[in-house]
Amino acid sequence: MHPKPVRPVLVVIAHGSRDPRHAATVHALVRRVRSLRPGLRVETGFLDFNVPSVQGVLESLADEGVRDVVALPLLLTRAFHAKADIPVVLREAPRRLRIRQAEVLGPSPLLLGALERRLYEAGLSPADKSSTGVVLASAGSTDPEAIAVIADIAREWRHTGWCAVRPAFASASLPRTEDAVRELRAAGCARVAVAPYVLAPGFLPDRIARGAAEADVLADVLGPAPEVADVVLERYDEARLPLLTALGA
Repeated sequence: MHPKPVRPVLVVIAHGSRDPRHAATVHALVRRVRSLRPGLRVETGFLDFNVPSVQGVLESLADEGVRDVVALPLLLTRAFHAKADIPVVLREAPRRLRIRQAEVLGPSPLLLGALERRLYEAGLSPADKSSTGVVLASAGSTDPEAIAVIADIAREWRHTGWCAVRPAFASASLPRTEDAVRELRAAGCARVAVAPYVLAPGFLPDRIARGAAEADVLADVLGPAPEVADVVLERYDEARLPLLTALGA
């Protein structure tokens, strides 16, 4: 009888920031993930600014004798970090590790649920949807695929009953949050809300908040929302199945 394979370790890969709120939010999300899956080992590594580094986490796991790892980019779109930075770091990991890179978190219906959760926590109610225009405000990217995904999410979210949904970007792309707020006002929406499509506080989320000065409602970042934790585990499960299949599980 073959022994049951050990469940792959989940390594959450966050960008990192000089802003201490960023790491605190990432750790809060990871704590929620652990609470949802008590038997799963979850480690956190940062690409920059914070410790432990991704490389350090992977080396420590290899030293412990860990064999199988799912590396999950804590990102909402497949932009430069998911396509370039993270694969480079994973290729430099100890050879004894079998690593599978999970997909980024977005897009996902669960994340739309998290966005709505944050808007309702900020003061809206479901009865306000049809008269409220929403700015879906992301950090921004030079990657056309990432920009297209944000536009697609805005279109999809509009069909759930909002007066209108407009994408906006804190950097690299246009329109800016403040421009999208004014556009929704001009379109006749009775109120305007800004929903940051970002995971943790930091420089660009602060820029989004400043751009929301003329909005009626500003939601919080997604952070450790239950839906975000659910997506993390969903992406982990999708990535670990090929590893378990290879092991004969």
